[in-house]
Amino acid sequence: MDSPNTDPLTDPFAENNLQPYFVLHKSSKSSESTAKSPGKPRKRKLDSSPKVSSSNENTSDDLKMEAFYCVWSKIESKIKDVLTSINADVFDEIGQWVCESFDEICSCKGPVDPSTSSLPYPFVNNGGIVKKLFTGLVFTKNIETVDDILTFADLGSNLKSRGYHVANISSLDFSTKNGIGGCLRGLLRQLLMVDVEAAEMSLLASWYNGHGKYENPVVVIIEDLERCSGTLLSDFINMLSEWAVKIPIILIAGVATSVDAPRNLLSSRALQHLSTSIFTLKSPAERMDAIIEAVLVKDCAGFSVGHKVATLLRNYFLKQEGTVTSFVRALKMAIVQQLSIEPLSFMLKFSVDDGDNKRSCSEELAKLPEALVKHAFDLPSYRTFSVQRNNHVEPNVMTLAHGLSELQRVQKVWRSLLMCLHEAGRYHRVALMDLYWEALDPGLYNSRSSDNNLESAKCMSLLSNNHHHFRQQKADFTNQVIRKMRDLPAAKLSQLLKSWERLTDGTTEVHEKIKELQFQVVSEDDKSRRAELTDISKRHINRRSLHACTSSEKAMTLATNLIRENMHPIECVPFHELVCFRDVDKLQSALVGDPRRRVQVDLLDFHKILKCGCCSKSVGTLVPSMHDTSIMYTLAQEHGDLINLHDWFQSFKAIISSSGKKGLKQLASPKKRKDSSSSQNNSDALSQARFCRAVMELQITGLLRMPSKRRPDYVQRVAFGV
Repeated sequence: MDSPNTDPLTDPFAENNLQPYFVLHKSSKSSESTAKSPGKPRKRKLDSSPKVSSSNENTSDDLKMEAFYCVWSKIESKIKDVLTSINADVFDEIGQWVCESFDEICSCKGPVDPSTSSLPYPFVNNGGIVKKLFTGLVFTKNIETVDDILTFADLGSNLKSRGYHVANISSLDFSTKNGIGGCLRGLLRQLLMVDVEAAEMSLLASWYNGHGKYENPVVVIIEDLERCSGTLLSDFINMLSEWAVKIPIILIAGVATSVDAPRNLLSSRALQHLSTSIFTLKSPAERMDAIIEAVLVKDCAGFSVGHKVATLLRNYFLKQEGTVTSFVRALKMAIVQQLSIEPLSFMLKFSVDDGDNKRSCSEELAKLPEALVKHAFDLPSYRTFSVQRNNHVEPNVMTLAHGLSELQRVQKVWRSLLMCLHEAGRYHRVALMDLYWEALDPGLYNSRSSDNNLESAKCMSLLSNNHHHFRQQKADFTNQVIRKMRDLPAAKLSQLLKSWERLTDGTTEVHEKIKELQFQVVSEDDKSRRAELTDISKRHINRRSLHACTSSEKAMTLATNLIRENMHPIECVPFHELVCFRDVDKLQSALVGDPRRRVQVDLLDFHKILKCGCCSKSVGTLVPSMHDTSIMYTLAQEHGDLINLHDWFQSFKAIISSSGKKGLKQLASPKKRKDSSSSQNNSDALSQARFCRAVMELQITGLLRMPSKRRPDYVQRVAFGV
């Protein structure tokens, strides 16, 4: 920690060689900071979520932890399955192309001569292909690098399952610092499974031809071609082309922008060696729609989010330029926040699967303390529902179970109608993410409900762009889908209604109305066909068009009525707080990050996290069993802005030595060191080592830094912000 510009210490404590640091912390609120002087102790008040009672905390902690593992493991598994399935067709196409390329290489390959297996340029039947390198360009449609890593890792696993020898090379390996040797070493390390000092292609050739590996090709995957050094990548391609037949290497490279990327990056000589094929992955928006459908719409884990949270997640995804990984990370944070805020959120566990969990849910509800049951009926959503319906019932477990069952039923109808809208929106490329965002808006639902007594003709007028109420609703995506149904041909309209019938299976109030409309459409089509067979005049053709138009309008009217009457957002249903996360401020804070404040809170209240018996019993006092860094930071909190560095160390030493002296102000004046035994010297050295390690940890976490104006024996605390 010494600085080259620092003079040797001349005070009696120079032998400790302790350098000063700043202690960085957030200041308290302005009203509190003005009432406290800089030199007085500053105790931090911790934020805490509202809780039912301390006695009920431990009741649901284990259930909450179990619920998190159940819910998140189900969601994470579902996301992996979705991303795997959405790339399955492209991966199969790439695997087939690799197989065909390998067959073409083998068709021109001459007999294998062991004496020349380690030399390039082998004898081939068709010399024209000797230096051709089959290359697949995989266009990721501008997905961020973090998504590319996962995608190409899945591609590598898919190709390995086919028996191919696969090596995934990062763009970091193609840096000027590593050179061509770094690229080759990374390739050999993955294929030979050993570290090699001499990076030579002859080693790979000997491994491939000498160990029976020649039955399958070698596939080299470069995750992001455009992030590589063009010179190094060109040299790497030239080197591989020299061994293209002796070692049938097939190259796969990810491209984020356009087909011109290789031409702009590689040399002309390297481009001549490439025989390229193009593959295209799904767009980030398509991936996001698939994840939302599988996780949030189809209710795979019972978890939901409010409209404001959905707005944040949607904007967060768009601002991150389509990063699916960032969306998944935000979703995981929302689940953690929901389980930490709501005492009864552990009931998410019973929504993961059907069947036996329904019985388990009733059993767990029966075991709930009375205070937790009362808490459920004190939720704002239930109080509002009781006032509106004048439905005041006795709060008991049976009523709560019935309310949760009704919540699931209403959400099932909501999900089926949303998927019907999405099915209609496929014809006009309307994203599910946009429809999902609008469908969660309670304001739109309330505005539709206020017009529940309008006549059918007036309801249809809401679909007009010129209507004032339509502009107030701002349901742009939903109304766009409904309006465009008018333009669907009769065949597509009939196909759409069949999809609606399938999607609403299990929701009686919606399913029957759709079947009735479907029967009417089929009857009108039959009448039109009979009229066309009897007379093929223009009058009858126009009549058929009129029938088709009438069917479209009926479908539009039905969709409008179903949305207005049955599409209840989850925030409009009683007890939604138990399974729906709505605290957008907490999620935004977690995404943006407040790491220094979080570290400070964890250091001061570590016993709440570790839940150790030795420290939790002595809250407010410092004991040797505490973590060294927590002791150091707590001691710093007990003093003002200036801390004598040697006193800080002596206080720390007194605590870990179980001394009765605690706090900086109780320290005696420093004395000269006396001769001590070897054990005492070891104890002092150990104390200094622990002190220095704690100082380093505080420095790494950003709570300490070297001061601009050096005071060798002091540490200064600096407050940031208000």
